[in-house]
Amino acid sequence: MKEVDIAQTLTATRARLARALLSAGRPSDDAALLAVSKTKPASMIRTAYHYGQRDFGENYLQEALEKQERLADLNGVAWHFIGPLQSNKTRSVAERFDWVHSIDRAKTAQRLSRYRPSDKPPLNICIQVNTSREHSKSGVLLDDLDDLVAAVVELPGLQLRGLMTLPAPVEGFDAQRVPFAQLRQALESLTSRYPHAKLDTLSMGMSNDLEAAIAEGATWVRLGTAIFGARDYPAAHHS
Repeated sequence: MKEVDIAQTLTATRARLARALLSAGRPSDDAALLAVSKTKPASMIRTAYHYGQRDFGENYLQEALEKQERLADLNGVAWHFIGPLQSNKTRSVAERFDWVHSIDRAKTAQRLSRYRPSDKPPLNICIQVNTSREHSKSGVLLDDLDDLVAAVVELPGLQLRGLMTLPAPVEGFDAQRVPFAQLRQALESLTSRYPHAKLDTLSMGMSNDLEAAIAEGATWVRLGTAIFGARDYPAAHHS
């Protein structure tokens, strides 16, 4: 596989994000890049860190914990858990991560709250919304979002920050904007009803729909292959 020039890919990705923000009439610092480093070695994360990247997204817990050990000397890294979270993984995630983007059940949030160490700042939480109503995809339906927010927003050790979605792929800028607009409107509604909560986050947009997500207010865009190159999944990947 061709070696990836991470300095070059990061520069290109940041320039794309900057263009999207400019086109949307938003400030240049209004959204941030979450580098999705799942299946990639710690050495590539270290290189990205060297070129200024600080936020990294992981899907597989055991793999992530091993990388965290290897990169423990790096200061200021923020680890984001972005994959489906099984109950038996909540303790390690609560102890070792800064963000979780994929909450879709009250039980999971309650376990994270219980296990979050008291000497750490609150764990930043995003609720995953299944905007495309896909049976195969994680996430709470918009119809059920209010109940889940009510169950999560007051939990100790957690800071509900906003919403995440991973919509079904569609062609065309306007069509791509639709689910992102739904998520933005849902967050605006929650913000008005929970004025004391720090609801400032829309985690949405990847390589194929970044511009549409930014147009609708994304604050985190999750890009992996654009930075680290194509993924080579092993035959069986353990979470």
